[in-house]
Amino acid sequence: MRRTWAFLAVLLFDLAMGGCSTFETPRYVKSPGTAVLLMKSVVTGVGVGAFAGPEDFDTQCRAAGPLRLPDGISHTEYIKKALEEELKAAGVFQSDKPRVILAGTVNRLEFSSARGLGGGSWDIEITLSSSNGRSLRASESYVFESGFRGRKACNRTAEAFMPAVQNIIRKMLSSPGFKPLVL
Repeated sequence: MRRTWAFLAVLLFDLAMGGCSTFETPRYVKSPGTAVLLMKSVVTGVGVGAFAGPEDFDTQCRAAGPLRLPDGISHTEYIKKALEEELKAAGVFQSDKPRVILAGTVNRLEFSSARGLGGGSWDIEITLSSSNGRSLRASESYVFESGFRGRKACNRTAEAFMPAVQNIIRKMLSSPGFKPLVL
């Protein structure tokens, strides 16, 4: 009975202290090794077009507050900008009159800050479409330690979005189906 009361006290404290918090994902940082995947392909002139996201994505983390991104961009825009950064790092991105344009649809974007006991996850699925008519679908289920308490778990969930995005972009760029998109 004491454990139940202790749990309720911690939960009420988290709700009272975290109800007005926001949890911000760090700015995207290029993933080590991802640019090397593209540098080997001798591809150039790749642009990035529009990205569409799921309409039902809820940024609310527990009752603690919403997950936010730098500069007020959406999670879908973050993924688009991350792809651009990786293409730029490899020297294949071209913003003016690209030879081929990649557009994206984020089919699935979900997170959990309470997966199992103290764990969390980001589940992302993207369809990348090329102006040449080809497409590629990739998915990522990124599992991380979130913690039990609301504020800590939500902070870790926000922080885990960047490595989840790094992983799905690496999967897309290393897929045998990527090269036909940019040829």
